Amino acid sequence: MTGFPRILIGLANDELGYIIPEYDFRATGDKGWDGYEETMSQGRDTAPAVREGAIRKEMFPTGSPAGMTGLVFNARRAVFSDRRVREALIAMFDFEWINRSLFHGLYRRTESYFERSFLASTGRPAGKRELQLLAPHLASVRPEILEGRYRFPSGDASGQNRANQRRAFELLKSAGYVLRSGRLVDKASGRPLAFEILAANATQQRLLGGFVSDLARVGIAASVRLVDSAQYQARLKTYDYDMIQTTWPSSLSPGNEQLFRFSSEAAKSEGTFNYAGVADPAVDAMIAAMLAAVDEPDFVAAIRALDRVLLSGDYVIPLFHLPQQWVAYWSRLSHPPVTPLSGYVLDAWWSTVPPARD
Repeated sequence: MTGFPRILIGLANDELGYIIPEYDFRATGDKGWDGYEETMSQGRDTAPAVREGAIRKEMFPTGSPAGMTGLVFNARRAVFSDRRVREALIAMFDFEWINRSLFHGLYRRTESYFERSFLASTGRPAGKRELQLLAPHLASVRPEILEGRYRFPSGDASGQNRANQRRAFELLKSAGYVLRSGRLVDKASGRPLAFEILAANATQQRLLGGFVSDLARVGIAASVRLVDSAQYQARLKTYDYDMIQTTWPSSLSPGNEQLFRFSSEAAKSEGTFNYAGVADPAVDAMIAAMLAAVDEPDFVAAIRALDRVLLSGDYVIPLFHLPQQWVAYWSRLSHPPVTPLSGYVLDAWWSTVPPARD
């Protein structure tokens, strides 16, 4: 149409679900933004237009929750029914090494189901309203999480996660496992500590390889099984897996979807998103309080209380998220100086170059 510029929007997403800021834009013709090609999600910046200044890369702040992406324990399975085993495996995950080796140190560790927003409980003690909600369920909340002191185990990115390995080994010993001939086995039954991680694609398989190797060092026999999409979905529906990688997205107004993800009823029903098999009266109570909230303080308190109970259950090995929104755009575009809470809004941008007319 005469007088109307054409704009193509592209976000480079790898199979893990993260936006990676490496693009290859190619303009065709002489009338503006006509083409875009994504060539890779990681590595050196190869787009000539970026080097020449025709394309800008910018990071925008956002207060929208990043959600929870993690390796999910299926607590329905006997191997993960003991929370100490789940906690031990969380300690074994070397986020700093993986972030440095695979993702150039660009990500931040996820520590909340409502990460990157004011709904997250991480780093803040429970307020008065939260404490009132949690009072009947204090046995389901770890003190350090209630007080806002808890942080997930971290390392120095060297790949030698020995302190966390020792911590994991002590937890597994307390759960009844002993080391025999280089393998961790249940002291009573002699059954080895072994499980399978179900992968949906090769990107997940690559991420999981280092984790499996770390587990082998302490005698845990973990394996990765890559299956096709149809088989993967069928096994998700019936919870036929030990561990999977998944994402529970979030917003600033969580609601009924929390029942489908974390309620005791969903844990017993096929085809829900309660992949972890969460069946905790404390979780049910916090979801009910969230849905019954009549004002913002009650709503926020219930969500943060839910976050604390879920974190205390060690249902996932949290992975990582983008701390900001990464955008690449032609330098002729401009945007408002202030970014909304939800992040950049492309509809509010404008071109500093008049549109071409035929």
